[in-house]
Amino acid sequence: MFTGIIKALGSVAGSEPRNGDIRLTIDCGGLDLSRAQLGDSIAVNGVCLTAIQLGEQSFSADVSLETMDKTSLGELALGSPVNLEPALTLNDALGGHLVSGHVDGVGRMLEMQPDARSIRYRFEIEPALQHYVATKGSVTIDGTSLTVNRVDGNRFDVNIVPHTQQKTVFQYYQPGARVNIEVDIIARYLERLLQGRADSNSDKDQQMLETLVKSGFINHE
Repeated sequence: MFTGIIKALGSVAGSEPRNGDIRLTIDCGGLDLSRAQLGDSIAVNGVCLTAIQLGEQSFSADVSLETMDKTSLGELALGSPVNLEPALTLNDALGGHLVSGHVDGVGRMLEMQPDARSIRYRFEIEPALQHYVATKGSVTIDGTSLTVNRVDGNRFDVNIVPHTQQKTVFQYYQPGARVNIEVDIIARYLERLLQGRADSNSDKDQQMLETLVKSGFINHE
């Protein structure tokens, strides 16, 4: 698990084809690897990867065909900047929100414009994901935990403050940039729970579902 609070800005130091998939080597920049061990999880642009080799300030990880298909990692070139976050430990502060490192899809940055001292970015995601994104809810973009400001169908806005702009890959985005999207893990489990109740023949489950519908929390047809 991760928090979506980026710890360092790294870069791609190597990308080696391996029988159809790839092995990435990441220069970790200022990320502290002193306690890292083989098998540890490190999020690269929001994708949970397993460290299979460790250097003084780098690590390597295998990226499967499934991961390349579902994320933007396969598009990274040598020198590409990447957001880095080591896995959450029990004594870490949960400054963002719970992030699994399992990307739900690839979105696209449409535009950005100044908004006082911050920058407002607009993103477009797959229509199948839009119901997971709610105004003032949480979303993860390339591993960064962010608050959704406005939702319009499968498009949404976020504001990036100067600190986040300087410390993450947001500073390199241009219109059309493809980004990894992870929706709020709670929304995913809530959908599954509600679907289970909708399919259930239990009177208790049906009563709870009807209560949620009447209260306006969900739409059920």
